[in-house]
Formats: sequence, structure tokens, C-alpha cells
Amino acid sequence: MPAYFSLQGSVRKAPHSPSRDTTRQRIKFSDDRVCKSHLLNCCPHDVLSGTRMDLGECLKVHDLALRADYEIASKEQDFFFELDAMDHLQSFIADCDRRTEVAKKRLAETQEEISAEVAAKAERVHELNEEIGKLLAKVEQLGAEGNVEESQKVMDEVEKARAKKREAEEVYRNSMPASSFQQQKLRVCEVCSAYLGLHDNDRRLADHFGGKLHLGFIEIREKLEELKRVVAEKQEKRNQERLKRREEREREEREKLRRSRSHSKNPKRSRSREHRRHRSRSMSRERKRRTRSKSREKRHRHRSRSSSRSRSRSHQRSRHSSRDRSRERSKRRSSKERFRDQDLASRDRDRSSRDRSPRDRDRKDKKRSYESANGRSEDRRSSEEREAGEI
Repeated sequence: MPAYFSLQGSVRKAPHSPSRDTTRQRIKFSDDRVCKSHLLNCCPHDVLSGTRMDLGECLKVHDLALRADYEIASKEQDFFFELDAMDHLQSFIADCDRRTEVAKKRLAETQEEISAEVAAKAERVHELNEEIGKLLAKVEQLGAEGNVEESQKVMDEVEKARAKKREAEEVYRNSMPASSFQQQKLRVCEVCSAYLGLHDNDRRLADHFGGKLHLGFIEIREKLEELKRVVAEKQEKRNQERLKRREEREREEREKLRRSRSHSKNPKRSRSREHRRHRSRSMSRERKRRTRSKSREKRHRHRSRSSSRSRSRSHQRSRHSSRDRSRERSKRRSSKERFRDQDLASRDRDRSSRDRSPRDRDRKDKKRSYESANGRSEDRRSSEEREAGEI
């Protein structure tokens, strides 16, 4: 296959190629109008083109670009085109085999009848002719490839086959009359259904067995055997996968049937099992509910403790602050009273000093100082009693 088509696919046409039909450009390689044998490079119309049995143009689409697309897509997906190609080659080879049998019957009718012993000797000569022709075709192929040593070895085998042929011809000549031996004995080739002569020379045999017609039929027959093997393997693989899926479905159905039967046979057991399952579920839900309630109680207890601590702290702070405020008020009140008493006492002293003698003034002063001292002690005692009561 040209490298251009293997790279470009059906997107572009080859340069200098004839214009194709619009229908061919629109179709894909998976279309039924495309020749599947051509996609697999084994269509007899391509293999035998230019030979004596040229079949002409195939009825289906042949396009190298579509073959390139198929080769790329077949790496990711199996399209199973081998089955279509196998059917095509099988019908073609069956037709060729029928023509071979018809040619054999025609030869049997036209040629003189000979005994089975003479026919076996003639068959031996034909077999040696075929062997020589194949070896000569191989020598030409090796010479074209430049492998001289191998071609020389094959030529040695050709000389040995020629010696065997001369011996077989001598045996065949001695078993028949001279007039009958001179007649050309024909044979039909089992591969390409062509006629071969008993007395053909080496050049004729080499041209036949190395020719495009004979090699083309060999290629078609070998490709058919390969396709049969590939199709058999793929069918076996598909059958195994199908059987595996069927076994899985049957196993699942048996399992379902067994479960349904077990439930129907033991309803009490099934009910008890359901009851135990329901009971375990309810117990688990109850445990979860208890744990949640305990956690909520713990959180509530912690919150209550913290709130009580905060309240006690705030109450203590308020008590201390009220106690301080009362002390301050009592201090201010006592200081005011003391100042007022002192002021009154000083006013009385001034008034009495103006009215009375100095001795009386002294007595009155002592008395006032004593009364003021007693008043201060009583005030202090009353303030202490009030603080104790507040505490």
C-alpha cells in the first residue's frame, strides 16, 4: 500500500489520480457497498488483474483511502470483516474447483483410456514436472533478489529433479506403445485449473509455476486458510464470552430463586430475622439518642456551672463595691457632723466667753469637748454596727 494513503486516509485523494464518483467520496469503509476483501487486500479482482483469468472490475467499491481508514480504525475496534472476506473467497475458490473438475472430465473423454498402472506412471511424471517448475520459479525469485548462493543450491535440487524425471519418463515410455507415447498427455493444474503437458520443457513449466496466475491462486488459497483460522478463533472467543454471560445470568437467577424459596419455606425464621434486625436498629437508635442526651446534659451542666460562677463573682463584686460605697458615705457623714459640731461648739464658746467669766468658760469648754468626744464614739459605734449588719 502506498505510504500516501496510509497517512492521509480518505480525507484527500492521491495526486494525479482520476476523479472519483461523489458517491464514493461520501461513503465510509463500513458501508455495504465497499468490498471487504479489498479492505483486507485479498480481493480476486485485484490479485488476478492482468492475467489470463482477469475478472475485470469488482462490483463493489475499491478505494485505497478507505483501506487506510479501515487499518487505522481496526486497531481500536474489531469490525469482523474477515467473515465477509472469507465468504467471498470461498465462493470464488469453489467456482474454480468446479471448473477444474469439468476440465478433468473433458480430458478423460477426449484422451485415450489407459490402464491404472500407466496412469500412475504418467502422474509421477506430472508431479516431477510440477516440482521442477516450482524450483525454477524459486531460482528466478532468488536471482532477482540478488541471493546467488541460495539460488545455486536450488539449482542443484532442480538437476536432481530432472534426473528423476528422465527415469520416470523412461518407465512410462516402456509401459506404452510408441504411437501412444508420442501423443501429448495433458493434465489440469489443481491450483489454477490451467492445462499442463506431460512433455512440457523446463521453460514452459517455470513460466507456469512462476507466473502471476498460478502465484495469485496460491495467494488467494493461503489467504482463505488464514481467514478461516482467524474467523474460527474469533467465533470461539465470542462463544466463550456469550457462554460466560449466560452462566452469570443463570447463576443470578438461581440465587434469586433460592432466596425466594428460603423466604417462602421459613416465614417464621424470616420474620424473626427481620424482627432481630429491626430490634438491633431500634437499639442502636436508642443508644445514639442516649449518647446525644448525655452530651446535651453535660453541656448544659457545664454552662450552668459557668453561669453560676459568673453570677457569684458578679455578686461578690457588687457586695464589695456596695460595702466600699457605704464606708465612703459613712466617712463623709461623720466628717460633716464632726465639722458641724466643732463649728457649733466654737460658736457657743465665743458666745459664752462674751457673757461669762473665764472659769465658767473653761468648764463649759471641757464639757463641750467631752460631749463632742462621746458623740464621735457613738457615731463610730453606730457606723460599725451598720457595716456589720450589711456584712
